[in-house]
Parts: sequence; structure tokens; C-alpha cells
Amino acid sequence: MDLTVAPNNAGYVAINYIECAPEYVDRFEDLFRTRAHAIDQMTGFLGMAVLSPQTDAKPYLVVSYWTNEQSFQAWTGSEAFVEGHLRAFEDIRLAKERGEAPPMKSEFVTYQVLAR
Repeated sequence: MDLTVAPNNAGYVAINYIECAPEYVDRFEDLFRTRAHAIDQMTGFLGMAVLSPQTDAKPYLVVSYWTNEQSFQAWTGSEAFVEGHLRAFEDIRLAKERGEAPPMKSEFVTYQVLAR
């Protein structure tokens, strides 16, 4: 499936903008290359693309496609969501425990598909 364009049945798109500390970039990329695939079986999930920035100053984009908002909300409140993010959550927890800034920060922005 070509995920550069929303699948025809996608009515909802979530984009997670993720900024990584320079020393965390390799770890972050490895987390996605070896991801748990916990999201893959969620009802309403249609696909995902992880976009790597071509300049140092830009965030990574994690674009996920959903049939509707309810499916996305079910994902973010699920055990599978926790499972899928467990390693990154642990990295953030350990950094805070050491008194360091989190190695990454993220912000979700969600969209209704307006037109194709």
C-alpha cells in the first residue's frame, strides 16, 4: 500500500511530530525498525508511515491512517498502545530518573480527511 497518500477508506489521520535529542536519533530509529507491530491489528487501523527528516532541525513524522476517530481513540487508550510504546516510555522514565531531559518529545495532531 502506498502510504504517501491516504488510503481511500481513511477518514481520519493522526500525525505524531517527534523531536529527538541528537544522541537519541539512532535509538529512536531502531525502535521503529524493530517495532512491536501492536497497532497493526487494531480495528480501524489502515496503515502507517514513519518519515525521517532530511534536515537536523525538523521532527520525525509518524503518520497513521484510520477509518474514523473512534478507532484512533481506542488505540491510544489500549493495552496495545502501551505495549507498542513500552521501550520509548522506559527510555523517557530512565532519563527523568537520572535528572536529564527526555530524549524525545512528541505531539499528536489529528485530522479529518476533507477531500481526496
